[in-house]
Amino acid sequence: MAVDGAARRLGLAPGQSLADARAIAPDLDAVEHDPAVYDARLAAVADWCRRFTPLAALDAPDGAMLDITGVTHLFGGEAALAREIEQKLARQGITGLCAIASSPEAAWALARFDTTRIAPPAQEDKRLLRLISHLPVAALRLDPETVAALGRAGLKQIGDIHMRPRAPIAARFGPKVFATLDAMLGLSRSAISPRFEAPAYMIERRFAEGVGTREQIELTIGSLAQELCLMLERHGEGARRLCATLFRVDGAVRHIHAGTSRPTRDPKALARLFRERLEAAGKTRDEDPLDIGYGFDLIRLAATEVELLDPTQNVLAQRRAISPSQNDFDFSDGERAEYLADLVDRLGARLGTRRVLRLIAQDTHLPEHAVLAVPAAELRTRAAAKASFESPASETPDRPIRLFERPEPVEAIASVPDGPPLRFRWRRLTHEVAAIEGPERIAPEWWRQEASALTRDYFRVEDVQGHRFWLFREGLYGSETPRPRWYVHGLFA
Repeated sequence: MAVDGAARRLGLAPGQSLADARAIAPDLDAVEHDPAVYDARLAAVADWCRRFTPLAALDAPDGAMLDITGVTHLFGGEAALAREIEQKLARQGITGLCAIASSPEAAWALARFDTTRIAPPAQEDKRLLRLISHLPVAALRLDPETVAALGRAGLKQIGDIHMRPRAPIAARFGPKVFATLDAMLGLSRSAISPRFEAPAYMIERRFAEGVGTREQIELTIGSLAQELCLMLERHGEGARRLCATLFRVDGAVRHIHAGTSRPTRDPKALARLFRERLEAAGKTRDEDPLDIGYGFDLIRLAATEVELLDPTQNVLAQRRAISPSQNDFDFSDGERAEYLADLVDRLGARLGTRRVLRLIAQDTHLPEHAVLAVPAAELRTRAAAKASFESPASETPDRPIRLFERPEPVEAIASVPDGPPLRFRWRRLTHEVAAIEGPERIAPEWWRQEASALTRDYFRVEDVQGHRFWLFREGLYGSETPRPRWYVHGLFA
């Protein structure tokens, strides 16, 4: 499948049988090809290339394609950037050949079939055409059968194809031949598909020597957060999703994601979120521990998802003394919402945003469907977040905070078939009813439920030992069923 430089110098090449290769080099070290491991390694290399540009794409089976438009001056020019990429890959034990051109097709061809590293601009057709004319037709990235057929027809170089009429060649070998050639010459444009979408805002810091402690990483992220928030403020936006990318000296890359429950551009809050994420790294099954290794020489902070955020006026809390030894604060509703959102963000950073939930009221009166637990950070608007914590106690009767996943059947004895229970047996224990309140009648939702759904009568029941239960009788006696059944649906504290 592949050979390294030493094997190639011995005359080995991909496609040879292992027996032939061992005949040439008896001491050959052959490793079983594992496509999954190979693909993961190639993806890691493409991810590492994002240190040069956020627009890095996989170019299977053996490359990565970078869009470096507008970033070459940060590295001293195109030639310096190409040298740096090759040198840094060599330090990782990877032989890389880099070429820079105005189109992905030209860069791909030059990196594999020529020693030229910087191609002339596509606007200079003659210079670029002279450069690619001597390349083999395989540089057009055609399948092997088409390349062999072109060779049998005497078309072995790109220049042989360019000087001949297009119609006969396209009719015989397909339209891809000239589509790729036109893209090489800049006559048509093609795009790459980056592994990750370019972030809305991004700030980074490079180090001559690797950052080697978690405290230094936290300080760097805090400093980057201040610059990022200034960018957000100039555009009137706030961050909802952020990503801190740590590029290690030896080529490893670590992404640390954080989310907020509302748009924010508070640098202290963002720094605190990532401090929580760094402290929680490795403490859950979903995340590996932070391996600093030889240190990180590039730290990048990006806002991957933003929303409009109107300017707010900061107000001071009014201090109200309760007693000579105790103070308290009076907070407005807006301040309470901000503090609550900050708590949600901190818990989400430490435990994971999918584990911090809010209950959202649903348009149904069936108890098991009345609320829906959703991640708190997914509530997009402040009104939705506020509504999730409001309880319309004046409109709905008292119910247990938590219900059983499925109502559990009980054996109940009532004075009349449609009356409240006098005693009931649940989980092998008999409970004598001391007080009861109800019923709360809930009819089936005929527009949603099946025709077999029955009416429920709910009772709040307290036994002689003070335990409180939420029971319901399923079915109206006589009209819906001759034998109503009883269930316990939840427990009161």
